[in-house]
Amino acid sequence: MKKPKIKITVTKEDTGYSAHALVKGNFIATEAETFEELKTNVLEAVNLPFEDKGFIYVIEEIQFEYDLESFFDFYKVINAKALSERIGMNQSLLAQYIKGIKKPSARQTKRILQGVQQIGRELSEVRFLL
Repeated sequence: MKKPKIKITVTKEDTGYSAHALVKGNFIATEAETFEELKTNVLEAVNLPFEDKGFIYVIEEIQFEYDLESFFDFYKVINAKALSERIGMNQSLLAQYIKGIKKPSARQTKRILQGVQQIGRELSEVRFLL
């Protein structure tokens, strides 16, 4: 058996975060108060059902998929106001999506994701003078 790819869905909860996935018939779920604690718990939860197959995962092998609220909570360095201007979205509307007050359509979610990914590409190409 080939080592399965793991995609974990992370959701912001009232008291922290929850994460879950269904991989090869194994339901994997955990929760934590902080993202750092969640990553540790995810590793434990992912490795448990696969230890008898000799698979050991490291955090870099796990793909995290976030709801908007979780993403902006984890990555506070991303300024929602600046992002809304960059993607041409009303700042108040983006704030409502981020706070979970409104749920964005698939089209709006894709628009936000493309803006974040563009920022990521630009940042990965930054070079400083030495």
